[in-house]
Amino acid sequence: MSREVRELRLWAPAASAVSVRIGGEDVACRRDGEWWRAAVEAEDGDRYRFVVDGDEVPDPRSRRQPDGALGPSAVLDLAPTEATSWTGRDLRRAVIHEVHVGTFSDEGTFTAAIEHLDHLVELGVTHVELMPFASFAGHHGWGYDGVHLSATHEPYGTAVDLGHLVEAAHARGLAVLADVVHNHLGPEGNLLARSGPYFTGRYRTPWGDAVNLDGPGSDEVRRFLIDSALFWIEDVGVDGLRMDAVHELVDTTARPYLEQVVAEVAAASERLGRRVVLVAESDRNDARLVHPPPAGTGLDGHWSDDLHHAVHVALTGEDQGYYADYAPEDLPRALVEGYVFQGDRFATARGLTPGRPVRGVSSEQLVVALQNHDQVGNRAAGERLHHLVGVDRTAAAAALTILSPFSLLLFQGEEWAASTPFPYFTDFDGPLADAVRRGRREEFAAFGWRDDQIADPQDPSSFRGAVLRWDERRDGDHARVLEWYRTLLGIRARHPDLEPAPLPRPFDAVDLADGVVTVRRGRLALVADLRPHGPTRASVLPGEVLASWGDAAHDGGAARTSPGSAVVVEAG
Repeated sequence: MSREVRELRLWAPAASAVSVRIGGEDVACRRDGEWWRAAVEAEDGDRYRFVVDGDEVPDPRSRRQPDGALGPSAVLDLAPTEATSWTGRDLRRAVIHEVHVGTFSDEGTFTAAIEHLDHLVELGVTHVELMPFASFAGHHGWGYDGVHLSATHEPYGTAVDLGHLVEAAHARGLAVLADVVHNHLGPEGNLLARSGPYFTGRYRTPWGDAVNLDGPGSDEVRRFLIDSALFWIEDVGVDGLRMDAVHELVDTTARPYLEQVVAEVAAASERLGRRVVLVAESDRNDARLVHPPPAGTGLDGHWSDDLHHAVHVALTGEDQGYYADYAPEDLPRALVEGYVFQGDRFATARGLTPGRPVRGVSSEQLVVALQNHDQVGNRAAGERLHHLVGVDRTAAAAALTILSPFSLLLFQGEEWAASTPFPYFTDFDGPLADAVRRGRREEFAAFGWRDDQIADPQDPSSFRGAVLRWDERRDGDHARVLEWYRTLLGIRARHPDLEPAPLPRPFDAVDLADGVVTVRRGRLALVADLRPHGPTRASVLPGEVLASWGDAAHDGGAARTSPGSAVVVEAG
């Protein structure tokens, strides 16, 4: 790229003087209302900082941070997006594969991830969901402490590299979702407050001061957040967002922030002629998130953890922390209605009655998982489910989530019972590193885990040990589980009785008997034996066998299962 005159701008409403430090010189900015602007001569890769009343700060709207979150920003030129026939994907029969870029491959980059896309296609995946990749402090981490929301984490690659990954995914029929965090920003490298009122002390989140969405200056803060999301969608080409913990977006205005996001993303989708989806994480079981405006927010879907929690408790017997609110007896409701808590039951661990009725929700609008980054990573050592209950019982339980009408999320490596754990890991310096260690110990005290059981998030081995070992998927139990997942996902993609429909679907029914779960969805039926031990059990299940796991047997009218087995049939 050649050198050319570019405008650099900064929102700094209270500043007295602002300049741009670039190429060893300071260029004074002119005030334009609450903004400051300067015309500079620069080319792709040139580094710069703003100087606000004597303080150096990176560009909050930086597109590249080549030297890390606290380093200078850099000019980044993106090639114009080429016209293609790609029109995006909705959530119908969605199979979302959650990927942490840094541990998905040995190299830990966007470019290296391309090598594994064919595996996802063969598996039956429809969407790739990238855990947060916005620039954050240190070399490695989960990404939920990003500080530059329009710049990629440099060890993963640049936005240009991300664009190539998106193009490669589209060429294979895969949509790409970006996990974005708008409810807080990371503690290290976060200098936003030096230029404007990005945060408010009126509210607190579990991670510190809340983002200012409803106070003085909040119009520009909203613009900052939404423009970062539109950058990934319009300029880089991603097909949607997974929005982190939207229940922590505190906003008392007449037009809540989420509604604004929905409206602006819908407008972008219209301009692009491409389907763009919005999925949110929320722990409130609030169906209004997916109801259309004006009665609801209008999101395409939201994460629903109730099914995970009910299955997990049935498998492990754990009753610590939030698992105290769930029991195996919740499985029928979770499998049919999605929500266990619908405003009609007290949750002891939370000390309140959460949720609303699931009415008005279509099944694909709830995203369910047997495992995800939270439920694996927020354990003492990042144990995957099969590390806790064994491969067989985990595989039997997988049939319950895969053969559901909900949108399905798989966590990287789940499909072959990966040997690698996925603990929480960070790469902070000084007091913050100690604070993270202490915080994890305090959080895990509710689960009864000892300090010596907890993986040190600051130990580099916690990160390195989480890198997937792709070669193992060809061997032993790994290969068996992979084939089981492929078979179940094939049934999910083709069977007419798994078509999404309003909840509760009238042709769905679940029976639970001492750890043996029988699910009927129209003509499709399955028995999953979740018991840890016990004799062979017979269940009435007429039909033709489509798939079986373990030593499950079927004689045309009944299924016989033992602990850790499952069978799927098509009724005659």
